[in-house]
Amino acid sequence: MIVDITNETLKQIKNPRLADYAAIYLRIFDDFMQQVAASGIAVDSEDYSEETAKRIARLQQKGAILRNSDRSIYINAISPACVACQKGIGSATFFTSLQCHRHCYYCFNPNQVDYEYFQQNKRTPAQELVQIQAAGQRVDYLALTGGEPLLHKVEATQFFQTASDTFPQAHTRLYTTGDHANEETLQQLQAAGLEEIRFSIRMHDLAKGHRLTFERIALAKQYIPTVMVEMPILPGTLAEMKAVLLELEALDIHSINLLEFCYPFTNPQSFNERAFRVKKRPFHILYNYWYAGGVPIAQSELVCLDLLEFALEQKLTIGVHYCSLENKLTGQNYQQNYGRSLPPTLYFSDKDYLLKSAKVFGKDIAKVLNVFNRSGYRDYQRNREHRYLEFHIDQIQHLTDLDIEIGISTSTQEMRQHDLVIRELKVDLTRPQLFDATRDI
Repeated sequence: MIVDITNETLKQIKNPRLADYAAIYLRIFDDFMQQVAASGIAVDSEDYSEETAKRIARLQQKGAILRNSDRSIYINAISPACVACQKGIGSATFFTSLQCHRHCYYCFNPNQVDYEYFQQNKRTPAQELVQIQAAGQRVDYLALTGGEPLLHKVEATQFFQTASDTFPQAHTRLYTTGDHANEETLQQLQAAGLEEIRFSIRMHDLAKGHRLTFERIALAKQYIPTVMVEMPILPGTLAEMKAVLLELEALDIHSINLLEFCYPFTNPQSFNERAFRVKKRPFHILYNYWYAGGVPIAQSELVCLDLLEFALEQKLTIGVHYCSLENKLTGQNYQQNYGRSLPPTLYFSDKDYLLKSAKVFGKDIAKVLNVFNRSGYRDYQRNREHRYLEFHIDQIQHLTDLDIEIGISTSTQEMRQHDLVIRELKVDLTRPQLFDATRDI
C-alpha cells in the first residue's frame, strides 16, 4: 500500500525529514492551483475520488473493461487508435489549419503553438507524410484534426490518399464536427481510404443542431467503415446524454468516446456562468504535459461513469468508452521513460510509465544501511542536502523487520539542452510491511 501524500495526509508522516521533503511538492502543487484560480475559475472544494472509485468498482463487477490502470474504461468496442494512444508509439496527428466555424467556449486550440498564425495560414499534412516516410519513420495510426479539417476538403482528401500510398498499413481517422460532411465529401474520403471518422456533438446546441449531426452520422455509415462520436461530457448533462446514447444505438455506430471535460485556461466567464469548477485534484502527478486540453472539471468523470453503467443496464451494443484526462497523458510518460538506460536506483513502472525509487530519511538511514551492508547491496545513493538514502524498490522487501517510513519517489526523464535528466515529481508514503511492488508500482 502507498499513501498518496496530500495536504490532508501529510500529517500521517512521523519522520520529520520525510515530511519536510514531501511538503516541497505539496507547495509546488498548491502554487499551481493558485495559478488555476488566478485565471478566473473556482476550484471545487469537494474531492470525489472515493465516489469515483466506488463507481469504477461497480462497473468492473458489471463487466466493463478497465484499461491503463483504470484511466480508460469501455464496454463492447474501442477504436484500435484509442488502444495505441495509451503508449503513443506509432501514432501521429496532423492538421491543415486551426480554423473552425464553431468557436466552442471550451476549445483548447488557442493553447496550441502558433495558434494565431494557423488561423490564417495552412500546413501541408500530405507533404509532411511524404517527409516522415522518407525519414524512415514507421507510423501505424494517422489522424487529421483541426480546427475543422473539412473546411479544407481538398487538403483533407489529399491527406488520406497520401496516407494510403505512403503508409498503407496505417489506420486512418478524421475528427470533424460533421457540419461539412456532405455526401460528395464522404464519397471522396471513402475513395481516399479513410477508415474511421469521429463526429463531435455539442450539448449546448439546439435540438436542430443535434438532428443535423445525427443525419450526417447516418450518412457517413454508408461510406466510412468505422463511424464514431467523440465529445466532452459536461456536468449536469446525464439525462441528455442518456438520450444521445440511445440515439446512437439506433444509428448502430461503432462507438462513442466520452471525454473528461476540461477547462483550457480560456473563457473562464463561460465556465463560471455554468457553475463549473475545476477538480480539487486535477492531476495525480503534476507535470508539464504535452496535451494542451487544460485541467479537468469536477463531476464530469462521474457523469461519464454513470453513462457507462446506463449503457450496461440498457444492454447497448455500441462501444462506450470513457477516456479520462489522465488517460491522455500516459503516452508522453511512456515515450519519455520506456527503454532508456536508467540509474540502478530507478524502476520503470508499468502502471503509469513513470520512474520509481525508494527513499529513507534522517534517522532511518542508518537502520537501512545496516541491512544493505549485511546483504552486500551497494547500488544506493546518498543525498546530504536533504538527508536521504535512495535505492531501488526491489530492496524494500528486505526491510520488513524495520520500523521505518519509506518515501516512494516518482520521476520522469526529460531532455534539457540535449541531455537527458531525471526530474522528480512527487513523493508518497509506504512502510516495508505494507508495500507490494506488483500491486502498488
